[in-house]
Amino acid sequence: MPKTTTDVLDVLIVGAGLSGIDSAYRLTERNPDLTYTIVEQRERIGGTWDLFRYPGVRSDSDIFTLSFPWYPWKGTRTVAQGDEIREYLEDAAAHFGIDKHIDFGVKVVSADFDTSTDLWTVQTEVGGKKREYLTRFLYVCSGYYRYDRGYEPDFPGIEKFKGQLVHPQFWPEDLDYKGKKVVVIGSGATAVTLIPSMADDVEKITMLQRSPTYMLALPWSDPMTKIAQKVLPGKAAHSVIATRNALLTYSFYQYCRAFPKLSRRTLRTMAKMQLPKGYPVDVDFKPKYEPWDQRLCVIPAGDLYTAIRKGKAEVVTDQIDTFDETGIVLKSGKHLDADIIITATGLELVAMGGANLSIDGAEQKPGDKYAYRGYMLNDVPNMAWAVGYTNASWTLRVDLTAQAVAKLIALMREKGYTHAYPTAEGEVLEDAPLLELDSGYVQRAQGNIPKAARTQPWVVRHNLVLDAIDARRYDITEAMVFGTVEKKKAKASA
Repeated sequence: MPKTTTDVLDVLIVGAGLSGIDSAYRLTERNPDLTYTIVEQRERIGGTWDLFRYPGVRSDSDIFTLSFPWYPWKGTRTVAQGDEIREYLEDAAAHFGIDKHIDFGVKVVSADFDTSTDLWTVQTEVGGKKREYLTRFLYVCSGYYRYDRGYEPDFPGIEKFKGQLVHPQFWPEDLDYKGKKVVVIGSGATAVTLIPSMADDVEKITMLQRSPTYMLALPWSDPMTKIAQKVLPGKAAHSVIATRNALLTYSFYQYCRAFPKLSRRTLRTMAKMQLPKGYPVDVDFKPKYEPWDQRLCVIPAGDLYTAIRKGKAEVVTDQIDTFDETGIVLKSGKHLDADIIITATGLELVAMGGANLSIDGAEQKPGDKYAYRGYMLNDVPNMAWAVGYTNASWTLRVDLTAQAVAKLIALMREKGYTHAYPTAEGEVLEDAPLLELDSGYVQRAQGNIPKAARTQPWVVRHNLVLDAIDARRYDITEAMVFGTVEKKKAKASA
C-alpha cells in the first residue's frame, strides 16, 4: 500500500536481513507500542542470505553467534548454509509478527531531516514509482556493501575471453559448470567456499590468487554442542553454546594479535598437516601480512584442503598479465585454460545503503562523519546505523546496537524529546578507521564510510567482550544533545 505524508512512523528500518529483523525485535521488546515499518529492496526476507546464491554459500562465522539470542538456532552444525540462514530469518520474523511490518521491493533513494518538525522524509522507489515515508527515527540496517554491484578490477584483455564470466554476487541460476574448466579469481571467503562446493562436478577448478590468505579449518559440528542441546532447554543451550563460541573466537583473535609470529606458525602447521606431502605451503598458504591484519577465512572440516589433496582443485599464486580467448595468461608465462571465469574479487563498501542523506536540504556525507559508539553519526539527529564486527559474528555487535537504540528511543519517549544526536562540540578528533582491516575492499572505501576516533565515545572497537561490558554501564546521554520542536520554536521566536 502506498504510504502518504500523513502516516508518521516512530521508526523506519531499512533492510530486512539479520540486522533489520533483530532491530525490529529489540525496539518493540523495550517499546511495545512503537510503530515501525521495515523497507526492503528485495522481494523477500534475508538480505545477504537472499542475495548470495552461489554454490555452497554459507556463514563464515559460527551460526550460534550469528543467529539471534532471542530465537535459538535449532541445528547442530557450527556452520550453516545460506538457505538455512534465510529460512531461519523468515521463521523468526513470522514467529514474532515482524513480517507483517515489511514493505518489499522498496529502494531508499534519499532521506532528509527537517529540523522544524524533527521528522525524516524518506524518498523511495517502488516499481519505478515514488513513495514517501515520514518517520521520527531512521534506522539503517542495510549493511555496508553495495547490493547492485561487486568490485570488478580492470582486467587487461577481459573483452577477448570467449567463455563465461560470472561474479558470485550475481550467480546465474542456469549456470552449467559440469565437466568444465573453471578459474576462480580471488582467495577470500567466497572463493574458498566456491571451490570445494564445485570441485566434484567440474573437470578442473583453479583458485588464482595474487597473494595467500590465512585459512582456519573448523569442524562442521562438535560434541559439546550436541551435549548442551541434549541436556539443556533450547534457549539455555543456545546461550551456552553461543557464549562459548564467541569467547573461543575472541581468544583466538587476541592470541593472533598478541603473538603474530607464533600464530603464523600455528596456522602454517595446521595447513601443512592437511595438504599433500611436499605441497609448497609457503607459496600458496603463507601470507605476507600478520594474522587478522585482513580477515581470516574459515574452511569447514578443511574442505578446501581436502579438494586439493584429492586432486580436485589447485591453487595458483601469480598475477594476471592478460585475458585471452581461452583463459588467462599469467605474469609467469603460465596459461590457465578456462570455460568459466568467476571473479570473486570482493565487495564495494557503501554507507547508508548508498542513499543520499541531508538535513534541511544540506547534504551530509557519511565519509565526513564520526561514528558515535559505532552506530550514530555526529550531528545527525534521530538516525542509527547497524554495523557488525570484522573479527566476530556480525550479529554480536548489531544486537548490542539494537538494544542501545531501543534504550535511546525509550528515553526520548519518556522525556518527550523529539530529537537526539551525538556531538563533539567543536572538539578536534583524531581519525581512526571504522573497520580495523587492511583488506583491499576496506582501503578502497576510505572516504566513503564514517570514521572512528581515538577518544571515547567515538572509539569503535572490534572487541566483543569490552563492548558487552560497556553496554551495561555507559551513560547513554554522554556527548548527546536532546531537545524538542516546541523549545526550538520558542527559542527562534524569542
